Amino acid sequence: MPTLLIALAVVSTGLYAGFMLIFLTGVMPGLGRLPDDGFVPAMRRVNETVPRGVFLLVFAAIVAFPVAALLVPTEGRTTTDRWLIVAALVCSVLNHLVTVAGNIPLNNALAASESAAPPVPDGEVRAAFEARWNRLHLVRTLLVTAAFALLVAAAVD
Repeated sequence: MPTLLIALAVVSTGLYAGFMLIFLTGVMPGLGRLPDDGFVPAMRRVNETVPRGVFLLVFAAIVAFPVAALLVPTEGRTTTDRWLIVAALVCSVLNHLVTVAGNIPLNNALAASESAAPPVPDGEVRAAFEARWNRLHLVRTLLVTAAFALLVAAAVD
């Protein structure tokens, strides 16, 4: 069971880190090339689509599996392994905090701007959203990538 839990922690965190990296290096630069009247509605639709089923499962798994791996007793786990898992868990929790306290409020403001009265020009909406969202996304991508590397180190130790 401990080996399975650490494997699931590695896989789920790797999937999430990969998603975040592709978003950072492909999706956002691609959307960034759009004019304001293309970027703003496209980002709204992305924000409506992403936080569903599989994404939410993996989002929860990057915390749940490391916690489970720490809670299941094992004879072969070293103190170093345990600290690597704890460090990975801290990175994943910080990732979630950045998401919940930073990216989600920006996503919500972007969504709310669609029905604002009077309408807010797309250029103003984008200016209030894009750069800050991208900075926060870089931080959470680095955090979850670090979590992945730490879990891999714990698994192969």
